[in-house]
Amino acid sequence: MELEKSYKLEEPDTADIQGQTMRSGTHGKIAEGQSPSSDIAELQADKEGVDAGNQAQSFQDRMLGWMYGHTVGRVLLKPLVRPGFSKLGGRLLDTRVSALAVKPFVHMNHIDLSECKKQKFRSYNDFFTRELLPEARPVDWTREAWISPCDGRLTVYPITAEGRFTVKHTEYTVGSLLQNEELAGRYTGGTLWLYRLCVDDYHRYIYPVDGVKSVNVRIPGIFHTVNPAANDRYPIYKENTRERCMIKTEQFGTILMMEVGALLVGKIENRHSGSGVHVSRGQEKGNFAFGGSTILLLTQRGRVVPDRIYVENSAAGVETKVKLGQRVGQAAM
Repeated sequence: MELEKSYKLEEPDTADIQGQTMRSGTHGKIAEGQSPSSDIAELQADKEGVDAGNQAQSFQDRMLGWMYGHTVGRVLLKPLVRPGFSKLGGRLLDTRVSALAVKPFVHMNHIDLSECKKQKFRSYNDFFTRELLPEARPVDWTREAWISPCDGRLTVYPITAEGRFTVKHTEYTVGSLLQNEELAGRYTGGTLWLYRLCVDDYHRYIYPVDGVKSVNVRIPGIFHTVNPAANDRYPIYKENTRERCMIKTEQFGTILMMEVGALLVGKIENRHSGSGVHVSRGQEKGNFAFGGSTILLLTQRGRVVPDRIYVENSAAGVETKVKLGQRVGQAAM
C-alpha cells in the first residue's frame, strides 16, 4: 500500500485502537476507532445507532449517487449548489416551525440529547448547532498527542513532492485548494487530514493545538455536497466555499486549518477573525450551519505522524469515525 510507505507508522501510547468496519451506503467503508476498554453496553447502543444511521445514509447515498451520476440529476443540481439556495435553506431552518423536524431526526439517528447543554430548541438550526457538555467530548491533553478537531470520518493523504494529493480518484493540488501557490509550497511532502462531517455529527469544532493564529481567509465558491458521490464528478474541495487560517505552534510546526462548506451549509461561523490571536487546544473555533461539511488540516513534512489505524484504513479506501478531542496521531520525534 503506497500510502503506508509515506509514513513511519505510530501506535497510540494509550490502549490500541481497534477498527470496526461498517457499511456506508455504496461509497466505500467506514471504520470506527474504538478503545478495548469501552463499555459493552455502550458498544451495543452504538451498534443500534449505526444500523439505523446506515439505513438513512444508504438512502442519501443512493439519491446523491443518482443526482451526480446522471445528466438529468446534474441539471437539477445546478440551482441547488448556488449560494442563494443555501442561504434560503438556512433561513427556513431558522424558523420556529422547523423545530418540528428535530424529534424525528433525533430518533432516526439515535442522538443522545442528554449530552447536550439543553434539550429544547427554538429551530432546527438551533438544534443542529447545539453545544455538548464538556464531558461528552473529552480532549486528550497529552503534550505529544495530535487530536481531532471535530466529529467525523477521517482519511489521511500524503502530499507529494509536486504538491498533489488524491481523494477518491480525484487529483488535487494544494495550490488550487488554497489558491496560493507560495503558501502551498510550505506543505510539500506533508500530510492532509480530511475530516468529513455528516448531518448526524456534532457540528462544532475546536482548535487541535496551542498556538498563534493568522487572519481568516475566505475563498468564495459554491456548495456541492461532500458525499463521495459528488467528488466522483467534481473537484469539490477546490470549488466549494471555504475558509482557512494558519496556526504557528511549538510542537507541530505551522499548521493550516480549513473549513469547507457543503450543500445547504450557507454558513461557516468562526469565532476569531483577527490575526495574532493566541488559541488553545480544546478551545472552540466555530461551527457549521445545517448540512454535511468538511474540515481539512495540513501539516508540514516531518512534524506530525498519523496513528497506524488511520494510515492503514486510508490506504484501503476506508474512512475512520473519530470524535472531537480524540488522539489521531502524535508529534514527530
